[in-house]
Amino acid sequence: MLRLSPPGFYRLGQTGQLDATYGGSEANVAVSLANFGIESSFVTRLPRHAVGHAAVQNLQRYAVCTRHCVTGEGRMGIYFLEKGIGERSSVCIYDRNDTAIQQAARDDFDWDAIFQDATWFHFSGITPALGKNLQQICQDACAAAKKAGLLISCDLNYRAKLWSRQEACEALTQLCQYVDICICNEEDAKNVFGIAASGTSVEDAQINKAAYVEVAQELVRRFNFQKVAFSLRTSHSASDNDWAGLLYSKGHCCISKTHHVRIADRVGAGDSFAAGLIYSIIAGKNQQETIDFATAASALKHTIEGDFNLVSVNEVERIAAGSSSGRIQR
Repeated sequence: MLRLSPPGFYRLGQTGQLDATYGGSEANVAVSLANFGIESSFVTRLPRHAVGHAAVQNLQRYAVCTRHCVTGEGRMGIYFLEKGIGERSSVCIYDRNDTAIQQAARDDFDWDAIFQDATWFHFSGITPALGKNLQQICQDACAAAKKAGLLISCDLNYRAKLWSRQEACEALTQLCQYVDICICNEEDAKNVFGIAASGTSVEDAQINKAAYVEVAQELVRRFNFQKVAFSLRTSHSASDNDWAGLLYSKGHCCISKTHHVRIADRVGAGDSFAAGLIYSIIAGKNQQETIDFATAASALKHTIEGDFNLVSVNEVERIAAGSSSGRIQR
């Protein structure tokens, strides 16, 4: 997608200037993994004009393979973002009707060819939210990935502005039958599947971490996931959040330390969490190391402008090990 934002903390009505960047859930994951040294490929359908070409170039700039991207009629999806500060929340406005990806057809993608030599397939709940055709395309991709023996991860990533809870539940119930690793934020399981964590009120900045073990157990019972991971945000204001993570696997739960983050840009934090999780599993980290790395990676994303998490493995490892003073590196 193309993101258009007023500079700094201006509101849309205050400025005649908008900063343009590119991003989107799965694209953000691909860029993060490429930065971590994992060969990553992004699959989508983009408009056949200069804006779509610029989006491809932006991914290639960060060493993401784009040879499986297709082009066609339709426009680029856009979202406008006003960054919040203090007690003023960030505001996201979607403008994505009649986009190229919404006009995608099942025969646009040869999944057997796409998955040749691949080991992992990741998608988010945002893609099937874009239409019935995208739900079927996601199901085709999952079926082909499962047949090819890939690990499959899904970030539920519920967006109320894109579809209803009922629509999300129906579609993701079908897709999650294929998924090995389920990734959620503190509200996704409740919003999509009606599985709520007791003693938690996101609006009142109350997160009961221990209760998410029960949520994970119920998700595993329903879908037989190998792993369930949660990013857990306690929002004190638009500027200051507490950030932690939980990973549940085979009856065992690990929880990360809590990071106190001062936010420059929170968009893409969940995607960087997913990428950190995927990287850690591929790298063979143990369960505690995995959730520590994923949480540290996403904590760092809050300090990076734009959708992409432009940090290295070494930077994340340093934060995961407890070096969070922000002292200058000489």
